[in-house]
Amino acid sequence: MGVIRVKEPEKEKIKEEKEKKEGKKVEKAEKPKLVVRVANTDLDGNKQLAYALTGIKGIGYMMAKAICIASGLDPRRKLNTLSNEEIELLEKVIRSPQDYGVPSFLLNRRKDLETGKDLHFVGSELEIATKFDIQRQIELKTYRGWRHMLGQPVRGQRTRSHFRQRGRVVGVMKKAVKAKEEKKEVSK
Repeated sequence: MGVIRVKEPEKEKIKEEKEKKEGKKVEKAEKPKLVVRVANTDLDGNKQLAYALTGIKGIGYMMAKAICIASGLDPRRKLNTLSNEEIELLEKVIRSPQDYGVPSFLLNRRKDLETGKDLHFVGSELEIATKFDIQRQIELKTYRGWRHMLGQPVRGQRTRSHFRQRGRVVGVMKKAVKAKEEKKEVSK
């Protein structure tokens, strides 16, 4: 005679059947969510709240911690343990962090050109705003606009070894390659 091992899902079914027979009210516990949707972004539910929020475009680690503190949530808490009300509160704080006491130096768009206010963009809003900023620089024909237009590095990087198109190399040629080129020129 051996021991019969019952798998976890089968144990739960057996337990539920016993409770039904006894007339007890059966309540199923919510399964932890693997993917949680916050601010139109799918986030890993197994990560801690502060690290999971960094998956949203426009939110870094410091901003994520400030959002957690402003919403009154523990940054070390797992994202999948949040209730729907807490997720809604989190989204409100993400949309307008300055209203909840997040300092302005953490916002990603301070002194906006159009409004003059400190704003914080996330997700597609941030992508659209940066595209419009680049387009404005191109139209004004600033140095940065020209660099964007030509596909060159904008922030002062060197172009000798990087940013090459189509595999061209600038620099010293090897002797063998140089000798072949000279022979071709002489034979012509």
